[in-house]
Amino acid sequence: MNIGWIYKDGGVIELPSLTAVIQKEEGWYVSTCPELGVASQGKTAKEAHAMLAEAVELWLEAATAKEIRRRLKLGGTVQPLQLAHA
Repeated sequence: MNIGWIYKDGGVIELPSLTAVIQKEEGWYVSTCPELGVASQGKTAKEAHAMLAEAVELWLEAATAKEIRRRLKLGGTVQPLQLAHA
């Protein structure tokens, strides 16, 4: 999910490349955006991804610039994990 920037409260907020983490839990797929702390779910992985995209878009519309910056500053990220002894 990469949208680059948004115009909010009279200013521009640069957004990092947003990611979707999707995991199957008890018959549902739970999707989260770690950078913003937004979550959703769906019956399939594709539906969970689409629902998360919609949830993030709606959240960005409703949130204040201050709240967006606060969550981005908390900084959840997804990075490759390299193991030394695997």
